[in-house]
Amino acid sequence: MKRLIAVILLTITTAALTVCCGGQGSAVETPKDLEQARLGVMVGTTGEAIAKARFPKADVKSFDDIMDAVAAMKAGQLDAVITALPTSVNLVKHNPEFTILPDQLADEKTAIALKKGNPEMLARLNAIIAEFRKDGTLADMSARWLKTDLSPYEDKSPPVPTEGWVLKVGVCATREPMNFVDKDGNVSGHDGELARRIAAKLGRPLEFQNMKFMALIPALQSGKIDVIITGMTATDERRKSVDFTDHYFNNKQVLIVRKPTAAEEKGFMLASPEDLKDKSIGVLLGSVHDGYATRTFPRATILRYKSPTDVILGVKSGRADAGLYTLDEALRFLKIHPDLGLLEPSLTSEPVAMGFNKEDNELRTAFNSYLKKIKENGLYDEMIKRWMTDCGSTMPEIQRVTEGELLTVGLISDCGLPFTTVKDGQLVGFNIELLDRFAAEQGRKVEYLDMEFGSLIGALAAKKIDIIGVSLSITEERKKSIAFSNPHYKQGTVAFAQKKNLARYQKKKPKEHDGRLRVFFAKVGESFYNNIILEKRYLLLWEGLKTTVEISVFATLVGTLLGGLVCYMRMSRRKVLSLPARVYISLLRGVPVLVFLMIIFYVVFASINISPVLVSVIAFGLNFAAYAAEIFRTGIEGIERGQSEAGIAMGFTRVGTFVSIILPQTVQRVLPVYKGEFISMLKATSIVGYIAVQDLTKASDIIRSRTFDAFFPLFMVAALYFVISWLLIQFMDYLARRTDPKFRRRRQEAAA
Repeated sequence: MKRLIAVILLTITTAALTVCCGGQGSAVETPKDLEQARLGVMVGTTGEAIAKARFPKADVKSFDDIMDAVAAMKAGQLDAVITALPTSVNLVKHNPEFTILPDQLADEKTAIALKKGNPEMLARLNAIIAEFRKDGTLADMSARWLKTDLSPYEDKSPPVPTEGWVLKVGVCATREPMNFVDKDGNVSGHDGELARRIAAKLGRPLEFQNMKFMALIPALQSGKIDVIITGMTATDERRKSVDFTDHYFNNKQVLIVRKPTAAEEKGFMLASPEDLKDKSIGVLLGSVHDGYATRTFPRATILRYKSPTDVILGVKSGRADAGLYTLDEALRFLKIHPDLGLLEPSLTSEPVAMGFNKEDNELRTAFNSYLKKIKENGLYDEMIKRWMTDCGSTMPEIQRVTEGELLTVGLISDCGLPFTTVKDGQLVGFNIELLDRFAAEQGRKVEYLDMEFGSLIGALAAKKIDIIGVSLSITEERKKSIAFSNPHYKQGTVAFAQKKNLARYQKKKPKEHDGRLRVFFAKVGESFYNNIILEKRYLLLWEGLKTTVEISVFATLVGTLLGGLVCYMRMSRRKVLSLPARVYISLLRGVPVLVFLMIIFYVVFASINISPVLVSVIAFGLNFAAYAAEIFRTGIEGIERGQSEAGIAMGFTRVGTFVSIILPQTVQRVLPVYKGEFISMLKATSIVGYIAVQDLTKASDIIRSRTFDAFFPLFMVAALYFVISWLLIQFMDYLARRTDPKFRRRRQEAAA
């Protein structure tokens, strides 16, 4: 067998704790409770290093923005978030369902970063910081900005010079109260005021470059900014790339966790499948239950396990609120685990079958014939009675073949009765009896290979096994890879949970009608006001929308024209033209657009003072050209060569033939693909925030940094992207109709 029982239990326990520790039912009180949890950290921050050092067994997920991590925690995908204390304080003010653990993880020194090799600037900044510390400026700023209540901030920034050598300051203005964009669209906050005070002391005009946190150091190294003032910790790793001033603020890294609700403190009640919609659900990895849970409960946290025993252990330990499994097997293991019960009614009921290699139709036909035979002679009913009705666990006497051709069967030994389990060192169950009898009927020696569920289909496709001896649900997706036998049983899917969490095992209480719909619409209205109307935040969305459209449209024009040129070179018979075009297309299509964008901005145009919007147009235009060139080439090559020859025979020049005959047909052919590529590029422009462009996505980040609303700004931006895409699709469809000769002919006929 696979392993000794003791080793199995030990491995299962370890796997379960590692995979699913995040769905904890008990409240988190100390960092120790999160040693194996799901933690969120910000990309490029010291939170990543802290998580690695303090929580080596945790499942750490990195996010570009703190509100992305908050959204994940609200959705139940995270158990805690590591971030700076000032940000945490403001976050819990606006999200009362969260709290800050009192145990701080680190006490760090926040400083100003500047490019290496500028000792004069470093000394000047250190002198200014020392002066601010001595005269109480830093203490006064902390008192005004780093507050524990929701009273308005008081900005005492001095006037900044308007002429002279501009001081470019890099910030990530989505971190209230350190850096954020205020109602007037200006960078504000503790570090925003500090930057203005420093600019005033230096006698230099000030320009903020608002970008993603992870893009700040590359921007500093490339000379796009002069200093970084955005709550950055002076770590030894960062000192290898940049210089830091003396610290101006003692920062603390803390953990944000979700408060236990009253229902969680008392336990929760599951009364119907609807109650699973926002719970953690344990399923067997790759099983039909996995797909069912993902489709049916999109808001739930799906915990995927490698074995059925892990699913049971996950529910018993409280890691999963409920588990999904087949009815007959669930009825068996519930007898062994009296603390578990079923959530009625059954979720699904569907036929199951054995799996066969698509190329082995002979074996599958033989199995179907045998299955039909035993159903007709009564043996099948006898097996159903033995294993299903009487809940037997002893195999009947079957004369197995010991020599001859080998029949290899892949299965899961711990599926559980009535289908498959291990008893006294031997495999027993309905499926085992069925396969033993079939092998004997065929005169073949049977060998069972114990595998993980997710490996079965791959093993069958690779011909490592002949049959999948697991009761597989018949799905269209699986039919693409394997062939199924005729169904040999019909089984239901049920949810099970701890009895203390199942309403059917508790005393029933009358439900209270709390006007949930009214409360929902009230919250939506409040979110709309806070995120859109208050402080005229719709102007941020409007400016971001214009920037997104501007980049998309001009990049498309550049890419289309350049794509036409590259297409001409690619189709040329001269290698001096076709080879560079081939390299260009392969290179641009092979490099991620985000990487390409940052290379263009921080490397190619490092020494040039150029607008980030223009760089975005160039980068996306170059990228779009590579795809457009191939689209055009495919369209042109799809037109019969005879049409070109006919045009020349009629007296057209080659250029005239192309313009009058080939081009109209090409446009009509490529527009559907071109349209799709254009829309894809429009959505890809959401990454331009990495080079300090305030597009639509960046506008939502700014709004979320002020309102600390994790979801509503995202929905608004998603809706705006949809509207833009829809309008552009309509415009493209209009062009397609205008270039369609049949459409023009119908219009002319209608006009006549």
